[in-house]
Amino acid sequence: MKRLITTLLIMTITTNFAQEQAQDTVLQNEQKMQWFKDAKLGIFIHWGLYSVNGIDESWSFYNGYISHENYLKQTKGFTAKKYDPQAWADLIKRSGAKYSVITAKHHEGFALWDTKFGDFNAVKGSAAKKDVLTPFVSELRKNNLKVGIYYSLPDWSYHDYTHFTRDSIRYKISDEPKRWNKFLNYYQGQLKELSDNYNPDLYWFDGDWEHNSQEWEVPKVRQMLFDNNPNTILNSRLREQGDYATPEQGMPITRPKNKFWELCLTMNDSWGFQKNDHNYKTTDQIIGIFADVIGNGGNMLLDIGPKGDGSIPEEQVAILEGLGRWTNKHKEAIYGTRSGIPKEHFYGPTTLSKDGNILYLFVKGDSNGEVVIRGLKNRINRIYVVGEGTKLSHQVIGKVYWSHYPGINYIKLPEHVLDENLTVLAVMLDGKVDLYREDGAVIESN
Repeated sequence: MKRLITTLLIMTITTNFAQEQAQDTVLQNEQKMQWFKDAKLGIFIHWGLYSVNGIDESWSFYNGYISHENYLKQTKGFTAKKYDPQAWADLIKRSGAKYSVITAKHHEGFALWDTKFGDFNAVKGSAAKKDVLTPFVSELRKNNLKVGIYYSLPDWSYHDYTHFTRDSIRYKISDEPKRWNKFLNYYQGQLKELSDNYNPDLYWFDGDWEHNSQEWEVPKVRQMLFDNNPNTILNSRLREQGDYATPEQGMPITRPKNKFWELCLTMNDSWGFQKNDHNYKTTDQIIGIFADVIGNGGNMLLDIGPKGDGSIPEEQVAILEGLGRWTNKHKEAIYGTRSGIPKEHFYGPTTLSKDGNILYLFVKGDSNGEVVIRGLKNRINRIYVVGEGTKLSHQVIGKVYWSHYPGINYIKLPEHVLDENLTVLAVMLDGKVDLYREDGAVIESN
C-alpha cells in the first residue's frame, strides 16, 4: 500500500512539474513574440542578381526560361553604385514599419555578405565588390528597427546540393551521403555566420519543401540559432518548426488559426525588381489590405525590389511614403493593438486596444455619412476621429426595455473629417468590449 501511495505521489509530482514546464514555455514564447505581435508592419526586400536584368529571382533558370550561365552573367551588373543603406533604413522607418527582412541569400545561392563559405557573394563574385548586408543591418539597428534575415535553405548553384533545375537533379542523398554532408556543413556554416555577425531578431527561411526535417537537420539548426539568441524568431518555413505562419500574396478570407501570422505581399506582381511590371497596387489598396490584416490579428510584410545599382524604384518609394503618412496619423489604432470584432458587428476592419476598452473602426469612403455598429452591449463613452480628434455623435436604434438586445449604434460621419485613404474612428467603451452574439428577440408580451 505504501509503495502504491509513493508511486502515485511521484506520478503527481512529475505531472505537475511537466505542466509547470509547459506553462513556462508558453509564457516565454509569448514574451518572445511580443514585439512581433505589436509591430504590425514590416518591409521585405528582395535584392540580388535578379535585380540587374529584372528577371524572376532564381526561378528563371530553375524553370528553364534562361540558362544558368546567362543568369550568372548578372554578377557584372550588380554594382550597388547607388546603394544608400542609410536612405533605405530611413525610408523604411518613415513608412511606419517596425522591422525589415532582406534576402541575404535566395535560392540561386548569391550571398549579400562576405561569407567564408564559397566565392559566390557580393564581395568576391560581383561588380559591387563589397559587403552590402552589413551596412544595412547597422542602419536598421541605428533606427531601432528589428532585423530580419531571409535565408534560402536550397542553393541551386552549389555543386554539392541535390537540386539544380526543375528537370535536373544532381544526385540522391541515399546514393551520396558524404556529398550531402558537405552541403549541410556549407549551409549551416553560413547560418552560423549570420547568427554570429548579425544576431537577427528574426529568420525568414524559404525553400524547405525540397527536403524533410531530418535531411535538413532542422532540430540541430534550431538549437544552434537559439543557443546564440533564445529570443530570435523563426518563420514557419523550417518544416513547420517556426514561431509564426507566413501566408503569401493572398489575404486570408477567414481569420487564420495561428496566433501569430504575417502576410507577405508584393507592391506589383513581382518580388524582385522587374522593369516591365507596372501593375502596382494603389496606396489605397495596400492600406486597405493592411487594415484587413491587422484586423485579423496579423502582420503585413510589404515587399520592395531595389535595382541592381541599389536604387529603389520611384513607384515603390511613393507607396511607402503614402503608407507612412497614413500609419503615422493612425498609429494608436495600429501598433500594439489586437484583432478586432467579428464582421457581423461592423462591415469593415477593426482593431482593439490591448485592454479591449477602445474599438477602432476602419471606414472606407464616406460610408454615406453614417457608420453602423451592431450588437455592442457596452455603453459608448466617446467617439472621435483618430489623428485629428473631432468628437462624433451617435444614436442607438432598436433597443427596447423588454429585451437585452442592445440595439444598433449609428455614428454620424461628416465629410470634413474623412481621411484621403482610410478614415479611422475610435469608440471608447465603458469597459472591455462586450458583444451580443444571440438570435434577435421575439415579443412574448408587451
